[in-house]
Amino acid sequence: MSSNVGLTTPRGSGTSGYVQKNYAHLKPRDNQAPYPKDFDTLKHRQRQPNKEILEHDRRREIEVKVFELRDRLEDEGVEEDDIETQTSALRKKLEGESQAKGAKSNARGLKSHQVHELAKAKIEESEKLRKALGIRKDYEEGSHWKKQEERVKDAVRNEEG
Repeated sequence: MSSNVGLTTPRGSGTSGYVQKNYAHLKPRDNQAPYPKDFDTLKHRQRQPNKEILEHDRRREIEVKVFELRDRLEDEGVEEDDIETQTSALRKKLEGESQAKGAKSNARGLKSHQVHELAKAKIEESEKLRKALGIRKDYEEGSHWKKQEERVKDAVRNEEG
């Protein structure tokens, strides 16, 4: 016997003495509600992208292309001065293109691990949809029902008074 559990000896008990767990026993739970009472916490908040990470990824993409050019030129045996001028020209060109491109991003070309880029694309998509449907920026979800309830209450008050 371990930890003094069970019978000291199964003799005369009519059992084998094997001790097993009672799976039917329910442990008491804490008395908290399984859902929050504050409905403001239930509102959907869109995940904001980290601008520093987005900038880092943009610069890294440029540097990868510059490094590929440098590697190819070194394999061809081009002089170091020519390599430096060509890579700096490519870097300036790519940075100019990315600045001109601006904040536009295509969510279709993104992978699932690019969460900040996906979040940025989702915000842009939501903003475009909001503008297309003519929804105000200060619109609160469910506000229509609140206004309708207020109208019903006002109508009841007017009938009484």
